[in-house]
This record gives sequence, C-alpha cells and structure tokens, in this order.
Amino acid sequence: MKVTDHVAPSYAELRPFKPERTPTFPVYPDLIDRLVTADTYPDDTVAHVMAVCSAYAYSEVATVATTMARMGLEQSHCVMIDEYVDAMFITSTSFLIQSKDGRVAILCYRGTPPTSLITWLTDANIDPTRIHIPSPDGSREGYVHSGFYRNVRATRYEILNALKRAIDGHSVRPDGGKLANELQALYITGHSLGAASASMLALMLVVEPAYQQAIVSRLKAVYTFGGPMLASPELARDCNQNQFLRERVIRYVYTNDIVPQLPPAESDPFAHFGTGYQYKPRGESGSWQQNDAPRKQLRSLLSIAASPLSLLAEDFKLTRRLRFRASLRDHLPQNYVAALTPPGVRSEFGD
Repeated sequence: MKVTDHVAPSYAELRPFKPERTPTFPVYPDLIDRLVTADTYPDDTVAHVMAVCSAYAYSEVATVATTMARMGLEQSHCVMIDEYVDAMFITSTSFLIQSKDGRVAILCYRGTPPTSLITWLTDANIDPTRIHIPSPDGSREGYVHSGFYRNVRATRYEILNALKRAIDGHSVRPDGGKLANELQALYITGHSLGAASASMLALMLVVEPAYQQAIVSRLKAVYTFGGPMLASPELARDCNQNQFLRERVIRYVYTNDIVPQLPPAESDPFAHFGTGYQYKPRGESGSWQQNDAPRKQLRSLLSIAASPLSLLAEDFKLTRRLRFRASLRDHLPQNYVAALTPPGVRSEFGD
C-alpha cells in the first residue's frame, strides 16, 4: 500500500502574472458551497466537476490536485491511495480530495489505463464472487464481479481511515493537522473501472449499519461515467429497492460506449443499478436523456472484437459516418467531460 499526499496550489500560484480571479477563473468560484448545498440529483455543475476529476484520475496526485484547484478547490488536501499486486490482478488507485476548509471531500477511483495489462486482466476477472454482506433489502446475498470487488476491498480500510480523519475535522493527509470544519458533504466518482469501484464502495457503505451515521449521512451522491455492470441481476434489483442506490448512484453513458455493455452475456448474468443517463448525439451537438432501460450485456463477440476499430474510424472521411453498436472511442473520458461541460464554461482549465 502506498499513500502519497499533496496540497493543491492557490489561485495566485496558478496565475502568477494574471488576476487571481476573473469571470472564467476559477471555473466555479463558489464550488465548495455548491457541493455542500446541492440537493438535486443529478446536478449539472456537480456532474461536470466529477467528470473532470474522473478523467484526470488517470494521472498522479499533483495533477489531480492542480486540476481540482482550477475547478474551484484551491489549496485542497489530496491523498492518492495505491495498491498494486499483479499476481492477484489488483490495481487499485484512488484519490481523496478535501476542500481547504474541510467541508467537502471527493473520492475518485482511477479507471483502466490503456497501457496497463494487469488492469485489463482485473476487468476480465469476471468469475463471480458471492459477497458476505446482505443485499439492501435484507432478502438475500448476491454475487458481484470478482475483479472489481477485490480491487475495492484492497484499499477500502485506508480510504475509511482518511475519511474518518475528515469526519473528525482533520486533514485527509496523514500529518495535515486540524481544519476549520468537519466533513459535511462527500461524493464518490470514477470512470470505467473507477466507475465500477465507486458503485461497489457505495453498495458496501449503504448496506453496512456501522457506516450509516458517520459516512452515508454525509454521502451526497455517486457519479459514474462509462461504468461496466458489477452485480448479479437479483442483487441489482435489490439495490434498486434502496432509495439511495436507486436515485443517487448516477450512471452516465456516452452514446454507444462499449464498457457499460460488459461483461458479455457469454460470461455470467450481470446488471446495472442506479439511475442511468445516455448521451444522444444530434448534429454537431447532443443531449443527455434519462435511460430507464439500462444497457444489456453484449451478446455478440464480434461487436467486442470490432470495437477498437471505432478509435480509427473518426480519423478517415470514408469511415467517419460508421456507427458502432459497441464503441471503444465512445468510452474515452474526454467525451464525457466535453458532453457534460455546461454552456458558458470554456474548459476545465478556466482560461
């Protein structure tokens, strides 16, 4: 287990020759207040912030902290919690970003880096694991994706220790000291494997009585982007009987992203839980629409084999109009950031 911490730069450090604040910088000057007071799910501003955080989680702790400072969390405290056990197909990386006043924390799991063989093997390690925790309505136990479950379990205790520090009014950094406030609002997010990890942790927290008062009462929502299925159909149905898991686990799917259609039907039955939104392109733009019929598992192995071709199709005029039922290009995190950027916001850089 490796824990790395960092303090985000101030606005003055990010703009040494320009005014610290302008109409476009930081991106959200009142971001802490907006995260604390948000009471609609999904919230457009929060969705954009979480998409940006999830996209930059493919980097390291200083980049994540700096990016979130640009978004509106200057001088935030950030820890990266990392565990890598290749023989066990464990590659778990998460970032916990805490506002400088202590009121807000964002837990962001890293997704599947394109160059990481072990992470791809984690995704492929589908053999179901029967979890020894009750389903949300107490009716039965269910099975979950082995790779995702093991990845979350590997670092959960260190994440919970950091959250306890925040709840007690201290920095999430091991030696960060006392802050002005105790934790008031927590968000969990991630893209791809990170989305599956975020949903898995939410399930673990919600069904465990010990976490209700301390953590779940502060957990505002879980925003996921391009996440695969992780639960058996029976467990997914039970999750959707729980109000939090049904309404505040929010799944975004960009067009024909292949990953939300996985694992394939040839493996074992899996299903989504939570509320889903799908991006529907329309001309040069598009819109997010609630999708009450979540994507089903891919049945065609040919669709999986052909999906990498989508990465090249956009680069050539002859193939640009091709539409893939399962597209790897649609899975790229920059698609989610671009599609969730509100009107009037230039970019996540703010200038």
